[in-house]
Amino acid sequence: MKEAFLDTNLFIRYFTNDDPRKADRVERLLEDAARGRVRLVTADLVIAEIVWVLESAYELTRKEIAPMVDSILSTPGITVTNGEIVSRAIRIYEEQGVDFVDAFVVATMEKLNIQDLFSYDRKHLSKMPRIRRVEP
Repeated sequence: MKEAFLDTNLFIRYFTNDDPRKADRVERLLEDAARGRVRLVTADLVIAEIVWVLESAYELTRKEIAPMVDSILSTPGITVTNGEIVSRAIRIYEEQGVDFVDAFVVATMEKLNIQDLFSYDRKHLSKMPRIRRVEP
């Protein structure tokens, strides 16, 4: 079976439909993956970029973005590197109101059972339960 990597811009075209022809082509590609005709892979870093683009360029809210990321994670035929951490991170991002990258850090810490975090970020990381932010 053919395997290919999905870049950020394909997801952006699909989610925003800002170029309907490209969005339709991406939809067909996703359907091919769901039917087992192609195996698609993307990275956790691509997900972070998707979140950033949708927030900054398209001014979407966390409540709008989270289901989009969930749809990537649940689409048959798509593998996301560190998908388990991405899934937890998107919940933290949506529910705690922190940046996605900070949420990803917290989700990674949870998976590794690490509680202490050296950081100067008081705005987001200080309000995270079960994480103890420490300044060196």
